[in-house]
Amino acid sequence: MNRFLPELKKRNPTLYYFGWVNLLGAVVSLLLIQFNDTMVLGISAWIKPAKFFLSTTVFSWSIGWLLFYLNEPRKVSLYNKMVIAVFLFENGYIVFRAARGETSHFNQSSLFTSTMYQLMGIAITLMTLWTGYFAHLFFKRSFPDLKRHYLWGIRFGLLFFTIFALGGYAMIAYLGHTVGAADGGEGMFFVNWSTQYGDLRVAHFMGMHSLQILPLMGKYISKRTVITVLLSLVYFLIVTAVFFQAVLRKPLIEFYLG
Repeated sequence: MNRFLPELKKRNPTLYYFGWVNLLGAVVSLLLIQFNDTMVLGISAWIKPAKFFLSTTVFSWSIGWLLFYLNEPRKVSLYNKMVIAVFLFENGYIVFRAARGETSHFNQSSLFTSTMYQLMGIAITLMTLWTGYFAHLFFKRSFPDLKRHYLWGIRFGLLFFTIFALGGYAMIAYLGHTVGAADGGEGMFFVNWSTQYGDLRVAHFMGMHSLQILPLMGKYISKRTVITVLLSLVYFLIVTAVFFQAVLRKPLIEFYLG
């Protein structure tokens, strides 16, 4: 991390600083969990903002690092602006709803909440498709300065991120993330993934974080291109299996009592 952050600051200072802003938002949200008793769906209202702020930090720093290799400063600069606009809008609205003790996603209680939810979906979709365009550029071009096993980790990381980010539309179809019951109820610590029913957030989380997992695997674990490709495909199959497990109303980890 001591080497990563200074290098990231050189590669993409915009997303470097934006990541720190979101990390501060996560810290504030974590503090509010301790000192504010507002609840949403049976848990602290500030857990969701904390998770989204942390996720935005990780995404901003990861994509800021990887897009440097494209050597497309103009395109990346425009993309940076979109990332900031999208997440300021989404995270800001999540905080607004949390402060009111209300849900932000799947909220159809009024025309305003329904419209805002749809706007969040449109914004995230446009950003995801743009990320998919960058994945296309990584597949299309050769990068002689990058080791091939690392390059393939980047390619699959960006591709799978795009696929499983768009997989979030499954939650829109269900009007929630829990399959087999209403959202809420018993869940795992902090992430709150259901321990009783299927939860579409698990595959969504795992798939989107292929953006970090697969490039790191390609760079530090795999030393051959074929191994990177095989491990990436195995990871894709695992996430797909987790998705269908949720569709079948099965929790990630089933707890049996007695």
